[in-house]
Amino acid sequence: MATTALGPDPAQTSGDLPAPGSQAPDFTLVDTDLAEFSLSDLPGRRVISIFPSIGTGVCQASVRKFNELAAGLEDTTVLNVSVDLPFALTGFCAAEGLDAVKVGSAFRSSFGEDYGVRLLDTKFEGLLARAVVVVDADGTVVHSELVPQIGQEPDYDAAVAALS
Repeated sequence: MATTALGPDPAQTSGDLPAPGSQAPDFTLVDTDLAEFSLSDLPGRRVISIFPSIGTGVCQASVRKFNELAAGLEDTTVLNVSVDLPFALTGFCAAEGLDAVKVGSAFRSSFGEDYGVRLLDTKFEGLLARAVVVVDADGTVVHSELVPQIGQEPDYDAAVAALS
């Protein structure tokens, strides 16, 4: 179990993020067309941006920033994951013209437990904590960050640096 924060309140997660040097757990997420996909379906390196809901300003800002960064990353898939329905994720990305990132919904999967990011308490119980996991082409975790405050953006520079 790890701890982040929602405002002034500590927020416990269901586990710990995969550690650098470990194999990234496989997962099943739901794509925009309601088809399932897994980590192994994503070619090359993967930046997995995890957040509570596309309905919040900080989550929207992180998807925009990762879309901007993804445009300059070769052989890299940037995946944004939340428990939002695929329709909400797709609608936001379409309205914003964000086409360099992929979205995946964890609404019917064990992703939150597999990556240790399901929130166990606070008003966000059941949603995912804000985190970033970077996985190389061989499936090895090269960077992971549980953002200390859910209302704070992740360290984009550290995530991109881990790709080199």
